[in-house]
Amino acid sequence: MKKIILFVALLIVATSCVSRKSTLKNIDDNAPNLILTHDNTFIITEYSKDKKYGYDQDYPINIFYRNTANETINQERFLNALAGPKGEKITYTKLESCCPFPTKRTDLGAGFLDVYELKWEGQKKPIKLYLNIYEKGILMVPVGLSLKKN
Repeated sequence: MKKIILFVALLIVATSCVSRKSTLKNIDDNAPNLILTHDNTFIITEYSKDKKYGYDQDYPINIFYRNTANETINQERFLNALAGPKGEKITYTKLESCCPFPTKRTDLGAGFLDVYELKWEGQKKPIKLYLNIYEKGILMVPVGLSLKKN
């Protein structure tokens, strides 16, 4: 029953609220395919210099990975590769899905961003990151975060 209600809600949103033009600024269909490490996280080699990357809904972290059926695992593969600014262990919680946008990668023609809250010890205020499982882009570490040490 929940799946039917969710499908109807997505259908209504997709047909009524989604603009025909995407506002996402950092989609790159030529971005290299993502690669997994031995501990099942994504290999990330670049650090973003753009303070909007991941923190602004128009500049989400695009983690498209072969298919969108494994949306949660792909988000975990990205988030588990990150650490706080000084290497602190982070915890994360999915807050919501928001911000519908048009995409050719779903049957409905629309996708949603997932908003995650990240926390670590000693942090003054949690941060929120926008993740997009439907589009490709260069995968980078957002400003203010680092890569987890193995």
